[in-house]
Amino acid sequence: MHNTTVRHAGSDARGAGGPAPRRRRALGHDEIGVVMEILRREAPAWGAPIVTLIAEQTSDPFRVLVSTILSLRTQDETTAAASRRLFARATTPQAMLRLRAATIARLIYPVGFYRTKARAIRAVCRTLLARWDGIVPRDLDALLTLQGVGRKTANLVLTLGFGAPGICVDTHVHRITNRLGYVRTRTPDETEQALRRKLPAAHWIEINDLLVAFGQRLCRPISPHCSRCPILTHCPRRGVTVSR
Repeated sequence: MHNTTVRHAGSDARGAGGPAPRRRRALGHDEIGVVMEILRREAPAWGAPIVTLIAEQTSDPFRVLVSTILSLRTQDETTAAASRRLFARATTPQAMLRLRAATIARLIYPVGFYRTKARAIRAVCRTLLARWDGIVPRDLDALLTLQGVGRKTANLVLTLGFGAPGICVDTHVHRITNRLGYVRTRTPDETEQALRRKLPAAHWIEINDLLVAFGQRLCRPISPHCSRCPILTHCPRRGVTVSR
């Protein structure tokens, strides 16, 4: 079988065109708009992440919140099926609390940590009813008080559930912005803060959708598909030693 893996030694193969020199300079502030425009143009071929689709189909912050909780450490296909089953039974905090934790767990299985998530969803619903009359708050700090909700989930609820400014940084956004050299950070939380300081506000909401789809299809954690990358000429491939 032909092995298409390329080990970098200062250059990389790009299709039939032969070696392309490895870019040394990090992605500049003036280039990020160009990169985002390229990714925006390519994105329809990759498909949107499942939480984005749920947001587009429902315009419901509660379902965005619950589906984001389900999506943590879970593949999109599994999250999509679990969300359909759960929302067929309950789409409001009141209705969700009429389901026992064991019932929710059965409906969302096999998402990662399904029993823990079932309990967290019920706890979230109780808090929403007790503090906000069952309405998901449009406030980052308030969202962070909910059980099982971290900065990634809270920012995604703001951006997709409300169309409000926020930067959702998951493993894909963290990896790719560092690979581009646009930030130099150690954790997703550090990446979020760096992007808040540096990324133009026009790209805050869209960066998660674009980089998640790009990261799932091409810019993989191990052996990314650099030979098919639409932004190769803008990328120094920081940390990449093997690609396809």
